[in-house]
Amino acid sequence: MSELKRKKNESFESFMRRVKQQWQRSGKILQARKIQYFIPKQSKNVKHKLTVSKVKKVNKTDLLRKAGKLPVEDYKNKKR
Repeated sequence: MSELKRKKNESFESFMRRVKQQWQRSGKILQARKIQYFIPKQSKNVKHKLTVSKVKKVNKTDLLRKAGKLPVEDYKNKKR
C-alpha cells in the first residue's frame, strides 16, 4: 500500500499523477502486470479431475442434444 498523503491545496489529478509516478519508480505497476494473468500450476490429480468432469458435461449435453431436449447450435458461428 502506498504511504503518500495528499498535500494541502493539491488537486486530485496532480496527487494521482504523483502516486502513479512513485508506483512506476518502485516497480509496483510492473509487478502487478506480471502477476495479472498468472495461472499457478495444478497437480496431475487436479488436472485429471477437471478434465474428467469437463468430458462428462460435454457428453451429457451431446446426449441431451441428440435426444432433442436441447436446441442444436451452429458451432461454426459460435465464438469460444
